Amino acid sequence: MVTMPILSEAEHRIVSDAVEQAEATTSGEIVPVIAQMSDGYSDIALTWAAALAFTVMSVLLAFPEAATGQWDAVFAGGWSGEEWSLGNFASLVVGSGLVVFALVWLLLLIPAVRFALIPGPIKTQRVRDAAIRHFKVGADGQTHGKTGVLLYLSMSEHRAEIVADEPIHEKVDPDVWGEAMADMLAEIREGRVAEGIAAGVRDVGVVLSQHFPRGSDDENELPDRLIEL
Repeated sequence: MVTMPILSEAEHRIVSDAVEQAEATTSGEIVPVIAQMSDGYSDIALTWAAALAFTVMSVLLAFPEAATGQWDAVFAGGWSGEEWSLGNFASLVVGSGLVVFALVWLLLLIPAVRFALIPGPIKTQRVRDAAIRHFKVGADGQTHGKTGVLLYLSMSEHRAEIVADEPIHEKVDPDVWGEAMADMLAEIREGRVAEGIAAGVRDVGVVLSQHFPRGSDDENELPDRLIEL
């Protein structure tokens, strides 16, 4: 299946130019990454479907006469030809649970519905995990001085993360990245995604230049470009 790019070529150039300019004064390497989503959350959809299915089954078991009476009213015109056997009632309970499970699962296939039902802390943790995972692959230890920083933006979750190599983490308090995050999200909230990432890149570059200034023999070790996932 062909997926549409998140940003245009011109927007990619905005970010690439920001990376090039930010790295002009530091030995650090900045890697911006943008993803449509960080996780499929199939386990959350499964949990919701199972929970609602078991809830319906529990209600039927708690009120068997009301359940069978309602069934007769809907499907037998209010006439009950015979007493409900244990087997028939069990079939009603299990069948209802399966129907609810299937309907909820299908409903949660709609991205907007699924993401609306995912608790915020879970989104935050999944985005954080994805950022660390991509950092380990694309930036962790990939530079001579281990001075890589990854800016990660996940569109569907509306969350961003900044992850840095250990030497940077030792010198820069994590709270320092708050300004970069704030500047980035301020633009993104206005719909200027590329400009937001560029703002974050510039702020990170300022921090890196203070602790890891560029030397005369520094080389550009990682591509100055935005990575789309």
